Amino acid sequence: MTDLNTLERDALAAIAAADSVDALDDVRVHYTGKKSDLAGIQQQMRHLDDEGRKQLGQQLNAFRATFQAAFDARQEELGSAAIRARLEAERLDLTLPPRRLPPGRPHLLTQVEREIVDVFLGLGYRVAEGPEVESGTYNFDLLNIEADHPARQEMDTIYASFASDVVLRTHTSPVQARTMLAQDPPVAVVCPGRVYRADAVDATHSPVFTQVEGLLVAEGVSMADLRGTLLAFSQALFGAGREIRLRPSFFPFTEPSAEVDVSCGFCEAAADGRSGDPECRVCSGTGWIEILGSGMVDPNVLTACGYDATSVTGFAFGIGVERVAMLRHNVRDIRDFYDADARFLQNF
Repeated sequence: MTDLNTLERDALAAIAAADSVDALDDVRVHYTGKKSDLAGIQQQMRHLDDEGRKQLGQQLNAFRATFQAAFDARQEELGSAAIRARLEAERLDLTLPPRRLPPGRPHLLTQVEREIVDVFLGLGYRVAEGPEVESGTYNFDLLNIEADHPARQEMDTIYASFASDVVLRTHTSPVQARTMLAQDPPVAVVCPGRVYRADAVDATHSPVFTQVEGLLVAEGVSMADLRGTLLAFSQALFGAGREIRLRPSFFPFTEPSAEVDVSCGFCEAAADGRSGDPECRVCSGTGWIEILGSGMVDPNVLTACGYDATSVTGFAFGIGVERVAMLRHNVRDIRDFYDADARFLQNF
């Protein structure tokens, strides 16, 4: 209780001291995010008896209610002040004739998603889609994600309030499972769509983002096929001279698994004198940029979806559309995609 009292006092003082909406959001992440002291106190519940958990739960709920009320009040105050300042700085002459509005065009993320999908359509894949609200069966069980896997915790996954086993999908892999359950091999699909994670918002993370996942299952599919496919994709999207490399990794639904890097075109630009900064901030001087995760479909997944894992094999991969868009267009903050600021969007 003493820890919570101290945390509440410090949090309320930080809220009151925040002088902008962005600073206030930083306070929210610092005091209630996944790496905050509040998260550490929540972890103590596992070591308490029933009565202790009840008391700590009540204290945590009281803290959240107090924090949220103060946060909302300060956010409204700062937001109103920002609007007043903007109105003062951006005065309009209403006697001027209206300007001709330029024709609209797809959002940058939509443009990049379509480009990615078009590459795989050209390779013979088809598009498959599924619901954004999924059951744990499709989102976890059929994908070899164990019941005690950290991804199932509420700290990572957004659960529906009306059912204990319904989530906002954390990836588009459930579409792959649905496809395999409905279709005999061979299968070659790409699955674009929005996905959701319980992430705090910052420059590189968002609770909602876009993925394009791919799946190929047939007889004799190997890692060589995976590498060739991803090389063709990378060169189509980033340029004919790009190379890729695969690094060992782990994903529950693929075995073996690999992170995929593409060679850094920004370093090449610097070497050719087309950039004023010889130190590449994109790849941190390594010459490689991580773009996606991939691997061979785990036999357990094939079997769970009704396939004979002794006669067919497959590979899968997942591409973050925001990640690709940020790399291709040198966008530094993922929040720019969702702020609906026409001054940013008109550049694309």
